[in-house]
Amino acid sequence: MTVTTAPAAQRPRCLNDVKGWFPSLDQVLFDRFLSRQERLGQLGDLMEMGAYMGKSAIFTAAYLRANERFTICDLFDAEAPDEKNAAEARKSYSTLTRTAFEQNYLAFWDDLPDVIQGPTSVVPDHVGANTCRFIHVDASHLYEHVAGDIDTAHNTLVPDGIVVLDDFRSEHTPGVAAATWEAVFTRGLRPICLTTQKLYGTWDDPEPIQDEMLADEEWRKGMHTSVQEIAGRRVLRFSGKPANPTPPTSRFAHEPRDPAPEPRSASTAPASAPAARRPTAVRRFAADVLPPVVTRAIRRRRG
Repeated sequence: MTVTTAPAAQRPRCLNDVKGWFPSLDQVLFDRFLSRQERLGQLGDLMEMGAYMGKSAIFTAAYLRANERFTICDLFDAEAPDEKNAAEARKSYSTLTRTAFEQNYLAFWDDLPDVIQGPTSVVPDHVGANTCRFIHVDASHLYEHVAGDIDTAHNTLVPDGIVVLDDFRSEHTPGVAAATWEAVFTRGLRPICLTTQKLYGTWDDPEPIQDEMLADEEWRKGMHTSVQEIAGRRVLRFSGKPANPTPPTSRFAHEPRDPAPEPRSASTAPASAPAARRPTAVRRFAADVLPPVVTRAIRRRRG
């Protein structure tokens, strides 16, 4: 499937050209979890609830294997199901359109994922239970919607699957925090690790993955690692700015960018203000040897 190609000035030459919030720390962790699943031969599909312009989706698609499905669910520019959600969309995502997402995605991949344009509440109508190995939740920040998204993730993940919850600790998203920790304390979600933006969790045993992370000192270079305990259970916390994993390559990577504006020539540069006249030697001598009343009179006559 294809869409109209974006104008040259809007074509992403690299992943960082795609608008979105996906720092290197989380790219490293996505790579860690998804590569581990591939190494262990874990089966299942991929899903992202809330895609924005496609930055994390483009990255995640690199780990899609043959005969697997990648599902994206986002409102994009469709009508929100309720006024609270509509107000949130108007405030934070007014420039988001499905076309923009698809143009960005197709700059890196030949085929689009399965796109569900609508609220995440419709995901169970399109994605079966126990089918996904990795789910990234980054949709609405409203408590009731996030709680529903977490329930959907729980039902959709295979037993050893991974869920990633975005914005669980941002000051402007208390609804995400409430739904996330409610899932931890009352719905069996087991945190594996935390970053500045995301919680990585499972409804399986997190300790084997945690042990691997702690044992791999080479992998943890560039990151600060701390071991926390929440309700008697170990949780890892990572921070820092490690080097980015190798990202997908844009088909426009070698296209020239718009040239930078040329510096103005001397003939077009604004004229500088004339330098202030420096006092002549006679005036300096007069100021040094004549009485003040005389020098003031001389200055008045000279204007």
